[in-house]
Amino acid sequence: MKKLIVTVLAAALTLTACGGSDSASSTLRVGTLSDAPPNIYLKDGNYTGFDNELLKAIAAKEGLKLEFAATEFSALLGQVANGTFDIGSSAISQTDARKKTVDFSAPYNYQALGIEAKETAGITDEKSLAGKRVGVVQGTVSDSWLGTNAPTAQAVRFPNDAAALNALKTGAIDGAVFDQATAEDYAKNNADAKLKVTKTITTTIPHGFAVKKGNTELITKINDGLKKVVADGTWVRVHDRFEPAAPVPADFKPGQ
Repeated sequence: MKKLIVTVLAAALTLTACGGSDSASSTLRVGTLSDAPPNIYLKDGNYTGFDNELLKAIAAKEGLKLEFAATEFSALLGQVANGTFDIGSSAISQTDARKKTVDFSAPYNYQALGIEAKETAGITDEKSLAGKRVGVVQGTVSDSWLGTNAPTAQAVRFPNDAAALNALKTGAIDGAVFDQATAEDYAKNNADAKLKVTKTITTTIPHGFAVKKGNTELITKINDGLKKVVADGTWVRVHDRFEPAAPVPADFKPGQ
């Protein structure tokens, strides 16, 4: 009898350690980037930026515990799909193709892109990218946008923003397409490289936090928390902290 009791207790402890399906009682692993300010980046050992700070605020509203880890964008959705991460936080645009791999939260922002180049590069818009070596992060909306809108440009694909930025600064590529807020940040903080955002492309593609398909419990909690941070003005405060020059979409103003 004693042996049976010990076995049952061991099994119960194993189930508790796994956390079961109760996301509120376990730590959620968040996959993010370390090098794409002001949206997602690592500073002083803290994963921060608009997306991550917004997710932290949502988690606080819902009593969720988060643990962040860096990854490459090209691997992120696959890692969410296979359970390596519970949540993907990386200004992820909700495209039809990506919805086949993961589920998304309600929109929390909208995609905007920026074409970036050195001031002397002669790049002003998508037409001027023809025949140029243009950097993009593999698998991003920037990557697909370049193929559609500047098909004669030579796409140079990088695993992350830092590698693309370095190539742009050293002249290994002629221009690059980044998230608009990230492009503006790079121009501001790399004055010696004389970078300029030559055109901004706005879209109606929403950003969302990614979760494993079928995890409706977690999606419900994130969406509920998102409604709360929009309603009490937290969304606007986080936005103004990281992206003060970008307009606030009407969807995310308090009282909407």
